Amino acid sequence: MSAAVCQTATNLEISSARLPENLANISAYRHVGFFYLGATAIPWATWLFAGWNSHRPPGLSWPPSILLALGTLGLAAPMLLASVLIGRDPILRRDVINRLFRWPRQGGRFVALAFLLMPVSILLAQVLSLTVGYGATQFRFAQHPSFTMGGMSAWAILVIAPVVEELGWHTYGTDALLRRWPVFASSMLFAAYWGIWHIPLSSIKGYYHSNVMMSGWLYSLNFLLSIFPFVMLMNWLYLRTGRNISVAVVFHITAGVFNEILQTDPASKVIQTGLLILLSFIVLWRERALFFQKPAFATLPTHPSSLP
Repeated sequence: MSAAVCQTATNLEISSARLPENLANISAYRHVGFFYLGATAIPWATWLFAGWNSHRPPGLSWPPSILLALGTLGLAAPMLLASVLIGRDPILRRDVINRLFRWPRQGGRFVALAFLLMPVSILLAQVLSLTVGYGATQFRFAQHPSFTMGGMSAWAILVIAPVVEELGWHTYGTDALLRRWPVFASSMLFAAYWGIWHIPLSSIKGYYHSNVMMSGWLYSLNFLLSIFPFVMLMNWLYLRTGRNISVAVVFHITAGVFNEILQTDPASKVIQTGLLILLSFIVLWRERALFFQKPAFATLPTHPSSLP
């Protein structure tokens, strides 16, 4: 029995030694239930209340600043929960700081894709839309975004919101899933969760998700469906750049900004989703080992923590 224990320990040491340090640390992201429960309950509570208030008569509704505060609290909930879990663990603090502030030394083409993939895909989708009768006016710059948010600049929201979100999702949430499941399963689970997470925003009058819902079932369905290839490609770039958080932030920002900076027809966004799905299948085929094999770090010992 003693020999078996020693052999197991040796195997784990070898497995860990084969991993870059920033991958081996995934074993420390263990509180998936605590994180996702809080990251759901807080936004749903604040956003549903904000949605109810946004539809009250003008004399009875709260001022836009209150709606903005409620929206911001819901948005920041994953980041705040991640901060609590990371702040109490020196291994996680070191890991997150390294992934946030150290730009990847390798994988330059993946960094370039983080900047270019979403702008190029929406432009290509608009070009394809011309062949089925949609107008060229959608290549003009938009004078303003298609939504409002409590009196705050929508352009600022398009930059700030992805930063705040990814400081929750890709500091803790994604790695908590990767610790348990292969990349493909983790991405699909998170995409389904993320779609559900956004639903209460559709109740807030004037918000992007509310406007999408009002535009019809096709565009609402497209928004939810587009999340799956988006998450798949974002996690691919995230892992291929050594779990770099800034790469995920850049990818998320470009997706939002370049879907609003032009007068893009909603039908072009449907075409873009089709293009991203096609690209996702190509990436899945070429990166089968990355997406479908159980990662080596899932076999590492559980990292001790004071939380139950």
